[in-house]
Amino acid sequence: MSSLSDRERSIRQRLKDDFPHYARKCLKIRPKTGDLKSFELNGVQLLAHERAEAQLKRTGKVRLLIVKGRQMGISTYAEGRFFQKVTHRRGVRAFILTHRDDATTNLFGIAKRFYESCPELIRPETRASNARELDFGVLDSGYRVGTAKAEGVGRSDTIQYLHGSEVAWWTGSQEHAAGVLQSVPDEPGTEIWLESTANGIGGLFYNLCMQAMRGENEYELLFFAWFTHGEYRTTPPEGWAPEGEMAEYMALHGLGLDQMYWAQLKNAALAAADGLPADKICWRFRQEYPATVQEAFQSSGAESYIHPSLVTQARHYEAPAQDHAALLLGCDFARGERDHNWFMSRRGRQMGAEVNDRFHSDDTVHISNRLARHIDEHDVDMAFLDTGGGGAQVFDILKDRGYRQKLTLVNFGAPADDDRKYANKRAEMAGLFRDWLSDPGGADIPDDDVLQSEICCVGADENSNNQLILQSKKSIRKEFGFSPDGFDAAGLTFAETVRVQLVKPKRGPHRHQGGSGWLAA
Repeated sequence: MSSLSDRERSIRQRLKDDFPHYARKCLKIRPKTGDLKSFELNGVQLLAHERAEAQLKRTGKVRLLIVKGRQMGISTYAEGRFFQKVTHRRGVRAFILTHRDDATTNLFGIAKRFYESCPELIRPETRASNARELDFGVLDSGYRVGTAKAEGVGRSDTIQYLHGSEVAWWTGSQEHAAGVLQSVPDEPGTEIWLESTANGIGGLFYNLCMQAMRGENEYELLFFAWFTHGEYRTTPPEGWAPEGEMAEYMALHGLGLDQMYWAQLKNAALAAADGLPADKICWRFRQEYPATVQEAFQSSGAESYIHPSLVTQARHYEAPAQDHAALLLGCDFARGERDHNWFMSRRGRQMGAEVNDRFHSDDTVHISNRLARHIDEHDVDMAFLDTGGGGAQVFDILKDRGYRQKLTLVNFGAPADDDRKYANKRAEMAGLFRDWLSDPGGADIPDDDVLQSEICCVGADENSNNQLILQSKKSIRKEFGFSPDGFDAAGLTFAETVRVQLVKPKRGPHRHQGGSGWLAA
């Protein structure tokens, strides 16, 4: 290094520190058509790079879960990133684990191509080079690949950079969670990238993603909708326009005609494989090319009572001021260690604007204090409390403090007001919630992935009396790994009709005793 000029040192330092620059200058990729070309990061790859660098700066390491559509370039990005690191650092190992032998061969082919195209001046000599390994002797660093079908793969290694490809499709994923994932030390500079298209509900990848969404592990969840990828567009015939469900999908996600025409062609091919109509967005398109993270994890057999499109639409809608309506608060209480307490407000067509409070606690005094603070700060007209999970105890505590006129206990299993349609109160509240979301007047809910996942995980059926009955919480918890606390909190705001005061009583010793001058909400 002593013979290098200052300019040469500067060039080499940038190649070590600036991956987009390094990729463009030193690496070659094989595009879908044509000859080799310089590796210029696409839009999705740049977004992934920015998020990884931000996390690395913030936490000292990278732990990413990436849910995506097919062939967006994330694997190629991860291969290039790791190749740069193992060829510029001493004593580090990169390991790539894929779901199938052909995928392993393809990804290692990318790494070999990187090595062959890398300029000789910065290309380290190999000590070993075979079908599964590049070993750089002088640096004592290396790059290996493996297939997830092999038991114990990567278990005995110490790995600084791990890329798991198509993790949702791994064979024996729990074994690999206890093996290769534990081979990455919890040290500064280490990286774990786990990416995949989804494969329904359940399994290692799904569980990790749901935990990350709820802040229950160290991973950050990245989702890339298919239309984030600039290549997914096709020029339509002159005069073409989508119709019916296709037109609604285009409007919901703000797509251009070229994006929607590409989607329609892709959807038609996937629908034909399952014998489904081509004019409706089929489940396989939603899984392979999702528009939301909730779509990604749905499967052909999993239909939620409230369709994800209704929730997505409500997340994007901004309701006008709803001051004319009563302020209601739905309060669902935790029933176990993994459940949350969730307080959700609704005022007319707007939900969660004043209160959207999700938290862990099994201390009824703490929960009661928190609920009382919301009632006071936002002048809540009525709070509906689920009797389960300690709700009855919270009711008793706040009743003794003078909040009785602001509280209503709700038993989910009680008879519905409209018992011709609904099997119980919980089903009735869900039905009213869905009607509210479907109303042409629009519905405004928090732009919250966790809330959407909990609304869209609840299935429903009809009993022998032709009444709507919801999937049980126990069944949902077993199938999805979490309880639909947000769904129940939102539903509780439809427990009863509440009338709003024309003139609010002044705050003071008697403010919880109600008042006069009422108007239907």
